[in-house]
Amino acid sequence: MATNNYQSVGFHFSVHFSAGDRDSVDVRFQSVSGLDSTMDTETIREGGENRFEHVMPTRRKFGPLVLKRGLLGPKTSAVTDWLKRTFEGEPFDTKSKKEDFRVIDSVTIKLLGEDHQPLMVWTVTNVWPRSWRIAELNAERGEVLIETLELNYNRLLLTEEKAFNV
Repeated sequence: MATNNYQSVGFHFSVHFSAGDRDSVDVRFQSVSGLDSTMDTETIREGGENRFEHVMPTRRKFGPLVLKRGLLGPKTSAVTDWLKRTFEGEPFDTKSKKEDFRVIDSVTIKLLGEDHQPLMVWTVTNVWPRSWRIAELNAERGEVLIETLELNYNRLLLTEEKAFNV
């Protein structure tokens, strides 16, 4: 059996938003970044030992997940509708007990191979929007208007869908 030692390309992917029982597939993103996790550490000095310090891991930190795409309206995209309700509404209205702030169960990013099947899948959980930015409006440029979504999440899971180098 011959092995394939080619590296994966990063331009063929899909993004899935999951909110309970309904899923929203959105393949229109031009870039995804923030699939990262870091480990906080704590330095401990041992009594009587001055030559070194012990560095111990404490907790993990993730993200934020940054998604970029051409601007879409709320009637066109369920994701834009979610952002609109979150940022325009009252997130925590104590008088009416109505809450416009919704956390999405998970967002799944799939790296796709040449056969359009997933190679690797990253799933982030408990997702909520940190910021929603629209690029500069400029009459001198003929560029697509880009919106940038910055999402907070608390867990990053990685799964390999099919074996690399096979």
